[in-house]
Amino acid sequence: MKEFIEQLGINIAISIAGLFGSLLMIGKNAAQTWKTTIFSMLSGVACANYITPIILDMTRMDVKYQVSVGFVLGFLGLRSVEMVSKKLIKEEKNGNKSSNKSDS
Repeated sequence: MKEFIEQLGINIAISIAGLFGSLLMIGKNAAQTWKTTIFSMLSGVACANYITPIILDMTRMDVKYQVSVGFVLGFLGLRSVEMVSKKLIKEEKNGNKSSNKSDS
């Protein structure tokens, strides 16, 4: 079962850390409906699992911090997706500008 989960691209340790982070955020926003609560939990776990490797690569952070980063991303939930995408888009625009200048 563990191998099947890992084949789906799910890191169990990071996902559990993201779950705890999202539960902490849910506790902070106690006035949510059960649908919002479940969505927040799932989005926190997904963000932690799939964005942690990107953050570790972008910051050149040691892999030993992956669970901590997963916890923070689970806590931030979808806000973490917004922050990472803005950073990637900004870097892409800066990369395109510098490559266009060298072509002239």
